[in-house]
Amino acid sequence: MSLRIFILGLFASFGVAWLAILIAPSVAMSRLAPLEFSEAVDGKTGVFYPKRTGRIQDGAKVYAANGCYQCHTQIIRPTYAGNDMYRADWAGLKADPDRGDTRRETNAYDFSGERFAQIGVMRLGPDLSNIGRRVESIYAVGTSPELWLYKHLYDPRRLPERFMSGCPSYQFLFVEKPVKGNRSTDALPFGDDPSKQVSPSPEAKALVSYLMSLKKDQPVPAALNFGPPKKEAK
Repeated sequence: MSLRIFILGLFASFGVAWLAILIAPSVAMSRLAPLEFSEAVDGKTGVFYPKRTGRIQDGAKVYAANGCYQCHTQIIRPTYAGNDMYRADWAGLKADPDRGDTRRETNAYDFSGERFAQIGVMRLGPDLSNIGRRVESIYAVGTSPELWLYKHLYDPRRLPERFMSGCPSYQFLFVEKPVKGNRSTDALPFGDDPSKQVSPSPEAKALVSYLMSLKKDQPVPAALNFGPPKKEAK
């Protein structure tokens, strides 16, 4: 009898933990209510709606299927819980040419459009909360941001300054085909054999579209943010 009670208690404990850690947050995420800006605090009125464009759901599936969350986080911690606000460009751009300092912490609304909030497991690679913004504003200046990401996914150590990158190659997300007439407009601009071309598969396109959607520096109501950084990292 006591063994049966022990087993039932064990299942109950795991059930409560499962409910508290997974089920309850998932339900809460799916029922996020719109928030309003406060004229007194935010300097404007209106309803806050997260803005994201791209193949978010399809790309998120490819992101998850390839274990990107194992090495990359998508969460800028509040300043009381860490120093993410001071990491260069992770939380947004310090000097956006049009908007100024756009850095802020992550909130639940940043994961709208996704089935799961892929906050990540560890940071073997940099946080990706604003990778779409970083690519278009810093890494891919003068070229296509999407092309920059395709090149990185195909060969992360192609650029000399990235020779120590620990990111695995995702060449299996690309298709090699013979060149017949003109090269494909989305073919990568390198290859050992000029008679062949390497183009992104539909999965690669979905993943890059998802990565480009990661621009989580949109202004939010003060109720969601703990404020701008108060000092620079040394």
